[in-house]
Amino acid sequence: MTWSGFLRDGQQFLPILLQGVWVTIAVTLCALLLSTALGIVWALMRTSGKRWLEWPAMLFTNTIRGIPILVQLFYIYFVLPELGVDLNAFQAGVIGLGVAYSAYMGEVFRAGILAVDAGTIEAAESLGMSRARILTRVVLPQAVRIVLPPYGNNLIMLLKDSSQASVITVAELSTQARLIASSTFKNQEVWTMAALLYLCLSIPLIILVARLEKRFGRR
Repeated sequence: MTWSGFLRDGQQFLPILLQGVWVTIAVTLCALLLSTALGIVWALMRTSGKRWLEWPAMLFTNTIRGIPILVQLFYIYFVLPELGVDLNAFQAGVIGLGVAYSAYMGEVFRAGILAVDAGTIEAAESLGMSRARILTRVVLPQAVRIVLPPYGNNLIMLLKDSSQASVITVAELSTQARLIASSTFKNQEVWTMAALLYLCLSIPLIILVARLEKRFGRR
C-alpha cells in the first residue's frame, strides 16, 4: 500500500464510509438515550430500599451483563419476529445495544446515588422535603456529577460496540467497510480508513472524559 494509492482509494471509498459513519453516530446516540433512561430506572429500583423493586432490577441487570451483546442482537432481530414483534435492523440494533448498556449504566448511576453524602439527605429531610423532591433536587444532581467520568467511558465503549450491529445488517461504518473490502479485495486500505474514522469519532470523547475526570478530581 503506497501513500498515493491510499489517498486515491480514499477519494473513492470515503463517501461510502462516511455514510456508515452517520449511521454509526445515529445508532450510538439512540442507544445512549435508551441506555441512560433505562439505567436510571434500574438504579432507582436498586436503591429504593424495597425488595419487590430491588430484586427484579438486580435480576435483569445481572442477566443482561451475563449474555454477550451479539447474542442479544441476534435474539432481538431473529427471535422477536417469530413472537410477533417485527423490527428493522436499525431498530433492533438500537434496542439491543441500548438494553445491553442499560445494565452497565444502571450500575454506574447506582454507584453515584450511593456515593451521595448522607448528611445532605438528612438535611433535606429536616427541612420537610418529600422523598421525590429530595431525589430530584438533592440526590440526582450530586450523583450526576459523580458519574460523569464513568458515564463518558461507557459512551466511548458504546460507540465502538456499535460495530457489533453489523451482524444484523445495520449499515454502519464496519458494515460499509466489509462490503467495500469484499468487493475490491483492498482489505488493508479499507480497514485502515475504517480504523482512522473510528479513531476520529473516539478522540473527542476521550478528550471529554479526560477533562471530566480532571474537573471532578478522578485521575
